[in-house]
This record gives sequence, structure tokens and C-alpha cells, in this order.
Amino acid sequence: MDNVSLALMCVAALLATAVLGVLVRRSAAASGLVYSLCLILSLAILAVAASQLLGGAGATEITRLPIGLPWVGANFRLDPLSSFFLVVIDLGAAAASLYALGYGRHEDAPERILPFYPAFLAGMNLVLLAADAFSFLVAWEFMSLTSWALVMAHHRDPENRRAGYIYLVMASFGTLALLLAFGLLAGPAGGYGFADMRVAVHAAWLPGLVLILALLGAGSKAGLVPLHVWLPLAHPAAPSHVSALMSGVMTKVAIYGFVRIVFDLLGAPVWWWSILVLGLGAVTVVLGVLQAVLQRDLKRLLAYSTVENIGIIFIGLGLALAFQANGMTGAAALSFTAALLHIFNHSLFKGLLFFGAGAVLNGTGERDIEKLGGLIRTMPQTAFLVLGGCLAISALPPLNGFVSEWLIFQAILVSPDLPQWGLKLVIPAVGALLALGAALSAACYVRAFGIGFLGRPRSPAASSAHEADRLSLAAMFMLLGLCVLAGILPGFLIDAVAPAVREAVGHAMPAQASLPWLSIVPVAESRSSYNGLLIFAFIVIATLLTVKSIHRLASRAMRRGPAWDCGYPEPSPLTQYTADSFAQPLRRVFGEFFLAREKVTMPKPEDPLPARLEVRLRDLAWDMIYFPIERTVALAGEKFNALQFLTIRRYLGLVFAALVSLLLVVAIWA
Repeated sequence: MDNVSLALMCVAALLATAVLGVLVRRSAAASGLVYSLCLILSLAILAVAASQLLGGAGATEITRLPIGLPWVGANFRLDPLSSFFLVVIDLGAAAASLYALGYGRHEDAPERILPFYPAFLAGMNLVLLAADAFSFLVAWEFMSLTSWALVMAHHRDPENRRAGYIYLVMASFGTLALLLAFGLLAGPAGGYGFADMRVAVHAAWLPGLVLILALLGAGSKAGLVPLHVWLPLAHPAAPSHVSALMSGVMTKVAIYGFVRIVFDLLGAPVWWWSILVLGLGAVTVVLGVLQAVLQRDLKRLLAYSTVENIGIIFIGLGLALAFQANGMTGAAALSFTAALLHIFNHSLFKGLLFFGAGAVLNGTGERDIEKLGGLIRTMPQTAFLVLGGCLAISALPPLNGFVSEWLIFQAILVSPDLPQWGLKLVIPAVGALLALGAALSAACYVRAFGIGFLGRPRSPAASSAHEADRLSLAAMFMLLGLCVLAGILPGFLIDAVAPAVREAVGHAMPAQASLPWLSIVPVAESRSSYNGLLIFAFIVIATLLTVKSIHRLASRAMRRGPAWDCGYPEPSPLTQYTADSFAQPLRRVFGEFFLAREKVTMPKPEDPLPARLEVRLRDLAWDMIYFPIERTVALAGEKFNALQFLTIRRYLGLVFAALVSLLLVVAIWA
């Protein structure tokens, strides 16, 4: 039996698990049974995909099922590109299922989650296996609907209902854009199979239009600015293990859709495509991290951080398009490898951080970091794991986030060799914005960890916090271990993704694992190299020597005293530095237009009322694009609402006028 058939059998088993979840959803053992089956099946698909990717095999033969469109059927195929994304999806799914075995015991309404969770996993896997447009879009919509059901698990909360509504609208918009893109690629002949699209001949204007539609369709699901507005609403609304899947995994399915269309089905790229992708990626990085650094809700902060990291990935893809269009195959392979590595790395540390947020929520009942503090004492293991995730996502060596971002910067340094002046001007500006985003990301997670886990408890909930269960901690330790391994041994990971890179851009980076001392050399040894293993060894040895020196040479005398607070030793936790105080300089620097609006109420000297500072965070895309649309639709709905109160005579008049208008249109058209 080939790998495609094995993967499809596992997907069918996931769908059967969803049916089982409906039947046993009210049983006490339902959570353990459903999540255990999901864990086993995700590991099985992971093994199939890894064997296909690491085995060096090319694309498998297409497996056709007698369903779908009559003249096309449902076609499924496993190639190196889809194998890589299957590894990412099912590794994240396995970690989330392990985490849910512990976390799921605390769910208020598991019967609203258990039937849809395995179906959601099945939908994501089917998208990656699909080899024709119809199967792809059906699986895509199935993935969207099941994830929407998971977002609406706690539907009694008005904010969750609003999040579900906006998510459904954006998902429908994305599906429509992808439907139009595939329709253009299929052409009048109706060649909806991917194999037919690869060999089709298109008009000169069509690929550019398909690129824009792919950006709209995949970008709305991935979280590209300004299509990101559903992320900060849906991710906090969903259960934490589902949030981890949506943020760390489902967004990668969307990136796969973009890569499949642009790098596989469209043919040779044109250089100006990269300017569009790079521009959107850079804007997404900066606006995403600026919003993240201001958030008080921990899960909302992580959602905006996902927006930033999606921008980083699209910068890598945009660079690959620029180099590929100019025949610079080595640089294109470097850029695409960096993008794939960041896809893999982000799935690891973002899953870890969402699991940590879920542990904090379960242990304290709070997501507001202003009401946390001191958790390093009551939740020491969670604090250690979240700290590791914060270091990884802040792109600090020797963890994995540094490697992929460093490779993107190495690709940017090659850009002066490009012949187009537009790219020579745009790419350095994108590099500067990427560097700004990296610095702000570090500040964001210093704020999140420092306010949430250090200091003194800011609320009774933080004072009475309890540690996460063993299974949840095991899932987090697994992801942190992978973050460390991918950071100190990146050469093996680069070699593992080489078949997918070669399939997409026609070339791959030189083999890295055989280099001395396990270094990685992206361009040439004379220009740059990185050795995560040596840096890790240096950090460990330096830390141990420092600790040893302090313990041996420092005085053992100790004096306890009240915390220093500008001369006022007040023991209240309210005197601590707050998250809003930490973010205020950035809020002031970037101004009210981009981030927030402040309103200061200062009473007169004789007035006993207190002074007040009100801050309302803004999402520029929502305020400038979606809110006017929402208001226009609401006003139009109010106007058209009058139609239901018309008399029969007026209804007949409207029908007659509509008929006459349609006849006039047909006559003029003919």
C-alpha cells in the first residue's frame, strides 16, 4: 500500500473518531478516548509524511476516488512539498492532542469540542493531500467550518459569537478568492486537476491576477494584514489547544495553499510579484508586533504575534520569488529554505506559548497579564517552559527562531545582485522593517513574561495559582526540546526540507549536516556561517562558571528589606511596574493614528474627583476598512428592512419593475 493510501486511511479514521465523539461526548471517558485516538492517528500520518520526505522519494502516483466532479473525481497525491507541511501539521496535532489529554479534563463543555476536533485535523490533512481544485476547496471549506465550530464552543459569550461571525465571513471571502483563482487556472477547458493546471498555457495578464487572488484567499486564512482581523478575536475565543492548532498549524495550511498555487501551478514567476509579497509581508510584521506589544490579554497578544510571524514567512517567500524570477537559483533556495524553516519553527514555539497560556488560564482563571505576576513561584515548570518559548520566538540563539530569521537576513544581503532597481530599493527597506520587528518582538515577550511571571502576584487568582497537569507539561517539554534541537542542529533540518525546496524552486541548498562542527553556511564560508551547537555549549559553560563563581566568591551575608519604590517602601503589588506602563513609550512614539487613542481627564485643583487615563487600542485595518463596510451594510439592512412591510400592490409593482429592468439589460446585451 502506498503512502497516499495510508494517509487517506488515517484521515478516514479521524473522521470516524469525529463520529465517535458525537456518540460518546457525554461519557466521562470521552475526552481521553477521542484525544488518544487523535494522538495516535496524527503520529501515524506524521510517520508516513516523514518517510516520504526523508526517504528522498519524489511524488507518488495520484490516487483517484470516484467522488467529486464527475469528469475529475477526487484526486490525492503526496509529494515532498505536501509531505513537509504534513509533518508540520501532524506534529502540531500530536502535541495538541497530548496536551488536551490533560487540559481537556477542565473543559466546561467538552461535548461541543470532541466531535469537531478530529474533524478539524482531518480537514487540514485533506487540504494537503488534495491534487485537484475541487477536492482542495471542499477540504478547505470543511477545515474552515470545523474550526469555526471550535471557536464557537463557548458560544454564550457575546465576544465569542462576534469572533465566530467575523471568522466565518473572512473564511467565506478567502474561499471565494481561491475559487476564482482555480477557475482562472482551469480555464475554459475545465482542467481542475493540478496536473492539468501545470501544463496549461495562460494569457500574459492571468498569472498576476491569480497571484493577487491567492494572496487574498490564502492571506485571509494565514493572517496577512489587512486580512488578519479574525485572528485576535478567534484565537482567544477557542480552547487553548485549539488556539495552538489554529495559530501554529492552520495558518501553515493557508501558506501551503499560497505556495502550491504560486510556486507550482503558475509556472515561472515575474519579478514584480515579489514586490507585492514583500510589501505585504513587511507591513504585516510591523503592524502585527506593534499590536502584540500593547495587548493585555495573553492569548490576544499571541494571536497578533502570529500575524507578525506570518509576515516573516511571506518575506522569505517574496525573496524566493525575486531570486527565482532572475535565475538566481542558489539565493532562491536559501530564501525558500528560510521560509520553510520559519514555518516549522513557528509551529513549535507558538504551540508551546499557547499551551503555556492555557496552563496559566487553567491555573489562575485569568488571561489579563495585569492580574498575574509571581507565577514563577506557584507555577515554576510552566514559567520555565514559557520562558523557553519567549526566547525562541524572540529569535535569540541558540534556539530555533534565530536560525530561520538569520537565514532570511542572509538572503536579504544577497539582494544587491538583483538587476531590478525596484527590488534593490525595496528589499533593504524590508530588511530594516524586519529588524525593527525582531527588536519589538523581544520587547513584547520581555513584557509578557516579566509582568506575568515575575514580581509579586497582582490578584488573588495569581496568588492561588496551581501548576499544570503532567500531560500538559509533557507536551510543552516536548515542544521546547524540539525548539532547542532545531536551534543547535539546524543543518539536519535544512537537509530534511531540501526535497520540498527543490520541488518548489528547482534547486536546494548544499548539504549542511556534513560540514565541520555541524555549522551551517548559507552562501559561502567566507561571508557567513552559524554554529548553534558551539553557541549552546558556550552559553551553558559560561552560565555554569558564573553561577559557580558567584557561589564561591560572593558573600554569604544576607539582609532582607522592603522593596525599593522611590523612597516609599509600600508592600502593595499595585506599586509594581505594569504592562501598560511598559508599553506606554511605544504607544506614545507611534502615535494615536496607528495604535491607540488616549483620553486624559484631569479635574481642577479644587475638584476631589481622581484623574483618569482611558486608553482604547485600535486596529488600523478594522477602523479604516472593515468598520465602514460593517456600518454601510447595517444602514443598508435598515433601509431594505422596510420592504417586508409593503402591501401586495407594491410588491407586484417591484416585481414588474425588476422584470422590465432585466429585459432591458438582456436586450442591450444582445
